Amino acid sequence: MKVGIIGGTGGMGKGFALRWSQNHDVMVGSRDAARASGAAEEYANLAKEAFGEIKGTITGSDNVSVAEQSDVLVLSIPYENIDAVCSEVLPKTKDSCVVISPIVPMTKTDVGFEFIPIKEGKPFSYQLVSKYVKDKSKLVSAFHVISEKKLVNPTLELDYDIFVCGDDKESVEVVNGLINEIKGLRPIYLGPGELSYMAEIATPLLLNAMIQNKIKNPGIKII
Repeated sequence: MKVGIIGGTGGMGKGFALRWSQNHDVMVGSRDAARASGAAEEYANLAKEAFGEIKGTITGSDNVSVAEQSDVLVLSIPYENIDAVCSEVLPKTKDSCVVISPIVPMTKTDVGFEFIPIKEGKPFSYQLVSKYVKDKSKLVSAFHVISEKKLVNPTLELDYDIFVCGDDKESVEVVNGLINEIKGLRPIYLGPGELSYMAEIATPLLLNAMIQNKIKNPGIKII
């Protein structure tokens, strides 16, 4: 399977590329193709150091090229960039492409991290992204509460639950499969895409708990 990561040169993109390259061909996307290519080369070397041989590959290109080739496309971008990036790349995807949104609409204020849709009355991420997806049923929300610092360490075993929201059973199953491939992660289905705000709001909640209680890189686990 070809897994594309828009914004793949960031920390989350790096973590996904390292871990999924064990089984898939991962494409790192950036506005700058040369930067994406350089990051992909670095990631591939790190993955081989961590795992020995990998079954997949890691390559890099511009965002549009990555979107055109992907079977699964991860939007590892900030909330404020959704309109600019998604309007450019999502019309270029295959009709069958599953789109994953881990995007969190939050802002840092004097009181802590706050959820933008509540504080400013703006749409949550799933709503914004869905405007640009060819088939809304192919859009799945996931990976909002994963620790970037732990994800980028490919040999570190994680122990998190990952909330998943989506309308199409097959698309959700594809995402669940990718979650299960990262050792120590477990997908927890919350319901259709309309409930994605529940997964998105978990991130500022987790960050505030981390800061106020001095917890290092926490995750969420339902027991």
